[in-house]
Amino acid sequence: MFYCREEELRVMNRRYKKGKFECIVIYGRRRVGKTALINEFCKDKPTVYFSALNASSRENLEALSKAVYLYKEPEGVHVPTYQSYEDVLDEITEISMHTRLVFVIDEYPYLARAEKSISSRLQHVIDHVWQNGQLYLILCGSSMSFMEYQVLGYESPLYGRRTAQFKIQALTYREITAFYPQLSVEEQSMLYGVTGGIPHYINKLEVEDDLDEALINNLFDTSGYLFEEPENLLKQELREPAIYNSVIAAVAGGASRANEIATKVGVESGICAKYLRVLLELGILKKEMPVTEKAGRKTIYRIEDNFFRFWYRFVPKNMSVIGAGQIRKIYGRAMKPLYSDYMGAVFEKMCQDYLLRYANELPIMLREVGPWWGTDSKTRKEVQIDIVGVPVEGKEYIIGSCKYKNEKIGEEELELLRQYAAVFRGDGKFHYYIFSKGGFKRSLLEAEEQGEVTLVTLEDIFVIS
Repeated sequence: MFYCREEELRVMNRRYKKGKFECIVIYGRRRVGKTALINEFCKDKPTVYFSALNASSRENLEALSKAVYLYKEPEGVHVPTYQSYEDVLDEITEISMHTRLVFVIDEYPYLARAEKSISSRLQHVIDHVWQNGQLYLILCGSSMSFMEYQVLGYESPLYGRRTAQFKIQALTYREITAFYPQLSVEEQSMLYGVTGGIPHYINKLEVEDDLDEALINNLFDTSGYLFEEPENLLKQELREPAIYNSVIAAVAGGASRANEIATKVGVESGICAKYLRVLLELGILKKEMPVTEKAGRKTIYRIEDNFFRFWYRFVPKNMSVIGAGQIRKIYGRAMKPLYSDYMGAVFEKMCQDYLLRYANELPIMLREVGPWWGTDSKTRKEVQIDIVGVPVEGKEYIIGSCKYKNEKIGEEELELLRQYAAVFRGDGKFHYYIFSKGGFKRSLLEAEEQGEVTLVTLEDIFVIS
């Protein structure tokens, strides 16, 4: 099934109907749904679809030749290879003279690395032939840094040739409800916490009626597709997967600053910085700093990819049990009770998305939302605020707390927010929000009635109003 990319599909189809030359650049991390979007778009359209190989220039030329010949002669038995890439591009030109052809080069970075001249060749044929025709060219890639710098960047031969670009992001916590609508909001939250909104992972979980059963069968089982996914992805993308694995494990284990990570991995800081940079480019790690502040000494590293964070939290320490096929014996009493703690950071991200994307009638217009931390100058203690909503202008802020716990939250949480808000900005005006999975005590409900705070339950952030 195809879900949740309706806007991108609408724009791509609108441009297709114009009948003019298009160069559409599509990029985003692996598994996010780029190829599914392209396949959906290409349905019922004349298409030459070529997925580049992580191989030599000659092997890619053979594969590209096959893609073109299969378009020309779908039942053809003998598939010759064109003599050069110029010959292939000339053939594409010939076909597009008579047909509104979609020409897809998926995994374009593989082709560009194998055949160094391909971007210049494409630039030449776009400038001198294709721009006056009706070809619909799609360049797609999973290497975000390559696509941003070597395709979209100023120094690229292809700079200025694109007619549109799409950076495909993971789905939001609300969007994933389309996959398994039978799940409760708590299960939907957990599904988001495990998959991070990556469609491929959502599909591979194969949830029927029970999310726990799906996790046991498809993630906590050595035969399950998702069990080896992190290792396979690292092997596919990286030359030294073992060291990258150690870096991710260090961050998952609580190391958050560059020097801490380097020490835990056992490499020099300069060398570790290279590994961190690559993991940032892959979207596995992220840099985080207090909202309203620039990168500096407070910058820390977190695991951005929820699936990696979940896997590294629960799989390595239970590897022996999983390998012995005994996970069911410990799942209910030794693993599932830890999910609430794991979901704390996930819930914070969901609440941030709620404020930025879904909440109606906010007291201020928000520019950004994120966590903030700093030191209270009076007590010398570290202060952590889950959510700070920064206004487009002015000094009014949303200050929020997120609690993914079963127990109800009382008025002491509001008092704590007031204290933290004063540390954040002594001269600001604040609107307080408290998000709670378990609900609220009567004292806090009364505070909301008096306009002192806005209370939001887990069910509330899923309600589409």
